[in-house]
Amino acid sequence: MKNKVRQLFRDKLVLVMTVLGLLTIVAAAGTVKIRKDNAQDGRNPYLDVPQTEGILAEEMPQNRLEENDGQAETRAQVAGSSDASYSVNNRDEADQKPMEEESSLGAGAAAARALSYNGTDRLSWPVQGNVILDYSMDSTIYFPTLDQYKCNPALIIQGDVSEPVAAPAEAQVTEVGSNEEIGNYVVLDLGSGYTAVCGQLKDVQVAQKQYVAKDTILGYVAEPTKYYSIEGNNVYFELMHDGEPVDALDYLE
Repeated sequence: MKNKVRQLFRDKLVLVMTVLGLLTIVAAAGTVKIRKDNAQDGRNPYLDVPQTEGILAEEMPQNRLEENDGQAETRAQVAGSSDASYSVNNRDEADQKPMEEESSLGAGAAAARALSYNGTDRLSWPVQGNVILDYSMDSTIYFPTLDQYKCNPALIIQGDVSEPVAAPAEAQVTEVGSNEEIGNYVVLDLGSGYTAVCGQLKDVQVAQKQYVAKDTILGYVAEPTKYYSIEGNNVYFELMHDGEPVDALDYLE
């Protein structure tokens, strides 16, 4: 009896093992078929998981001031030398100034926009005084303070400290600057290629791109710079046509 029970148990165990084996074979065959079908479709049978290791946050852009380094430097150039030059801004850009701002420029602003000077009308003197150093670009003249001879592109006109300095004609202010030779200066576009420079100023009353009428106060006579200490108080007045110095005496009243 015990032998029959044992034989029956063995037969059942074999049957269970056989069934499990068949199920394993069927499952394996199904997996192979699925992988084969996915391979034919060109799809990855496995789930793609994005790699997160080593991903860095995007760096913030560097300060733009470094990219523009040097662009905001002062453009004032040595005005007293014979090769002096000044920047003259495009008048078309200045014409984009709002209309309400134009009304604050005072009488004559609309006429100044025409920049009517043509080189034949007489200019007003910026100050009434003697010419200390005359214009001389064809030969050199003696500069007492510098104790040297050099060409002079301007008139050095005597003036009293704090005396008002006037615009020689209707004009647009294209530059307001300063350098150690002629101190504070104002550059004026008179029209028709004529440009005037008034230097040795203090308390400048005008701003860049502003239109001014003839005899408008630009500023006041300042103490002379170290380049003109012996010559005394003066106004530096230079007139240029198409960027080249001309003798201002030929154009003044």
